[in-house]
Amino acid sequence: MEKELRILMLEDEEEDAKLLDRVLTKERIRFTRTRASSREDFINALDTFNPDLILSDHALPQFNSIEALRIVQKRKINVPFIIVTGTVSEEFAVSCLRKGADDYILKSNLSRLPSAISHSLHEHENNKVRKEQKEALEKQNADLIKINKELDSFVYSISHNLRSPLASVIGVVNIAKLDHTKNKGAVEHYFDMIGKSTLKLDDTLKEILEYSQNLRTDLEISRINLKEIVDESFDRLKYLKGSSAIEKQFDINNEEPFHSDRHRLSTLITHLLSNAIKYRDERKSDRLIKIKVTISSAQAIINVWDNGVGIHQDYLPNVFNMFFRANEKSEGAGLGLYVVKEVVQKLKGTIDIKSEYGQWTQVLLTLPNIKTE
Repeated sequence: MEKELRILMLEDEEEDAKLLDRVLTKERIRFTRTRASSREDFINALDTFNPDLILSDHALPQFNSIEALRIVQKRKINVPFIIVTGTVSEEFAVSCLRKGADDYILKSNLSRLPSAISHSLHEHENNKVRKEQKEALEKQNADLIKINKELDSFVYSISHNLRSPLASVIGVVNIAKLDHTKNKGAVEHYFDMIGKSTLKLDDTLKEILEYSQNLRTDLEISRINLKEIVDESFDRLKYLKGSSAIEKQFDINNEEPFHSDRHRLSTLITHLLSNAIKYRDERKSDRLIKIKVTISSAQAIINVWDNGVGIHQDYLPNVFNMFFRANEKSEGAGLGLYVVKEVVQKLKGTIDIKSEYGQWTQVLLTLPNIKTE
């Protein structure tokens, strides 16, 4: 064994412990050990010694190997537990193995101890690998189930979200052909309807592309200027209806350089600001969007607040669901916040939305400051 083993011996007799030392040394097993002779010593050693292996006598004053084994199992300490004891019955030995002991060795036959240790360590390593493989497979299956479920929903919903504006365009074009010689004003109205339907179709296609890119491309980490990204997002949205009538405030506390994926961060900011503009409250004269950013060496906290129409409390738990619309004013495909959530998860961050219906909405993003070598 190349690794030096950390062995916890539950043994009330130091001479017996030294006997085990000699057997292991003779077999050239590299180890360091500590001895516990009571429940308190044993628990303390589990906490401080971090053993790779436990060798336990069965009967100690006011404590025994079965109680020790239960403590190890309760704490979910995954190391071999071998009982090393005097003469015992076959029934007792079988009972110990059924309770979870890896092996038992008689003190009268310690020659078997090295092979028992080697076998137990090998089995635990194999079990650890199998457990990791099982967990990885379960995660894969869960991801596949999620993807298949979302794909079913995606195919059904997106066919409607793509065909509906296309059908509108086709219908309006046919009506415009009939009316173009009679009413010039009506034709202009038709063009406006065509434009709205086309923009809706374009938004849906962009959200599909953003979702696909986030899912399939790796992170590209670089130093980020958040003020620049916010300015670019507002500039990109300046032609959105109502944008010019909203006051924008930006406050950044930049203690440290911030590193993240620029494209994904731009996607997040643009979606959140777009929603704040789209769901403004026309009844208010002081329409406002506030972005506050605090950057530390560990993370960036981005707070986006607006005094728009808000989100009803009944809808808040579902706002990140695919194709969910929380507002009757919504004309999109219902993919925006779903894409935002997926991007945040890709960046290993968190997102939280709070809102008071008719008053305000606040989105709180916490994103890790991804250090580069």
